[in-house]
Amino acid sequence: MVFIFIFNFTSSFYILIFSLYLMLILGIDPGTATTGYGIIESTKNKSEHRLADFGVISTDKKLKDAERLEILANDLDQIIKKYRPDVIGIEKLFLTTNQKTVMTVSQARGVALLTAQQHKIPILEFTPLQVKNFICGYGKAEKKQVQYIVQKTFKLKTAPKPDDAADALAIALCAAHHFNRIFKQNKI
Repeated sequence: MVFIFIFNFTSSFYILIFSLYLMLILGIDPGTATTGYGIIESTKNKSEHRLADFGVISTDKKLKDAERLEILANDLDQIIKKYRPDVIGIEKLFLTTNQKTVMTVSQARGVALLTAQQHKIPILEFTPLQVKNFICGYGKAEKKQVQYIVQKTFKLKTAPKPDDAADALAIALCAAHHFNRIFKQNKI
């Protein structure tokens, strides 16, 4: 966003160009049953964030895996087309003992990565430990602590529900912070 101001001082015109870059960040917490998403606005120079939207993409467990992934891909595509984010933050997989969960989450994560790549949007990936460490200052923080910080950051009356949406907002905040750092280092 660029604002141009024209001033007339003693018959001379001075043009002042003021650039306020507003970024849109999409955070994604992938899952086959529910994928959380959160869209935030962030300014380039300050760490100010505003909530744009959040929610979940849900799929029916009675559907075949391929059908569920197709729904996820189509819904993510529509969200990206609607908001046109500048960067996407996606949660990385973490180790778990439940092999079935790992497989379904990795499939949903693959769909999210592919959809973002098809739109040529920069992708930042974070483990749950990294997100919790950034949001709460402690990598092993509980979900309720993350939800509380997200609630306070966006001045919400209650924590975002369901949990997947709150997690996606936390991922978006983490992506905004890291992208702003990259932005400043490269003087974009």
